[in-house]
Amino acid sequence: MRAASYDTFGGAEVLTVVERPDPPVGPDTVLVRARATSVNPVDWKIREGYLQGAYPHHLPIIPGWDVAGVVEAVGPAVRTGVEVGDEVWGYVRRDDVAFGTAAELVPAPERTVARKPAGLSFEEAASVPLAGLTAYQALTEALAIQPGERVLVHAASGGVGQFAVQIARSLGAEVIGTASAANADLVRSLGASEVLDYTAGPIGEQLAQSGGQVDAVLDLVGGEAMSDIAEQVKDTARVASVIDAEQMATIGGHYVFVRPDRDHLDALAELVDRGELKVTVAATFELDQIADAHRLSQEGSPGGKIAVRI
Repeated sequence: MRAASYDTFGGAEVLTVVERPDPPVGPDTVLVRARATSVNPVDWKIREGYLQGAYPHHLPIIPGWDVAGVVEAVGPAVRTGVEVGDEVWGYVRRDDVAFGTAAELVPAPERTVARKPAGLSFEEAASVPLAGLTAYQALTEALAIQPGERVLVHAASGGVGQFAVQIARSLGAEVIGTASAANADLVRSLGASEVLDYTAGPIGEQLAQSGGQVDAVLDLVGGEAMSDIAEQVKDTARVASVIDAEQMATIGGHYVFVRPDRDHLDALAELVDRGELKVTVAATFELDQIADAHRLSQEGSPGGKIAVRI
């Protein structure tokens, strides 16, 4: 099979597309013939070697954690109901880094995949799992958002932020997003009632002029955005961040590290089916162009997700 791969840490130039042996089908594994994957910031951070302290790494590495495709084979112990020929999507994260999703065949532990929404293309579907699950788990578990609450989403125009705005709205919350002025209309179109320009001064001061402190904050950017967190939210126990675990421990908030969850994938699929969750794919690359996809991700926010067609 063809797969993207690198055998040393470094810049995007270390990525090549090579022939690799077809993977085996484990007892509790769903073998997916991938039609698309996506590039998330974590992918280039792993490629640069920044996460070696977080996971065991085994070179050569096939990058990628998102996948959408068609079931090729099912292990004998799989009990999830997926069958050969089913279209699936998934967040295929293991406990080590070696065999990712930027490959023609992806061996996915059964807990990591579910049937994909029929209304999404493979490229759109591959753009959802990691980012969508991050937003969903932060909002429903860490923050336990309730109808009528006011929720502030930092970096609302980013990959996770766009899903967070829509999911929070589906939970019945009023959503305020932070974004640049150039992305304000995009964030409003996703359901935010207000967009604060993060370049226009402290967010706490801006909130004081438009309804006061919020009930909950989802931090997707860290740094200066958190400098006045006590002025942003009524209770810092209602802050969740994907950025800084130590800071969350200090203020009594919640650090969120996304995990594969088949039920949560199904919940996201229901939102898609109801028209409450839309996917913005900013750019699509072929597998042979995956180095360029990594470069685009590393350059900054492209205004949506980056898909790779396989």
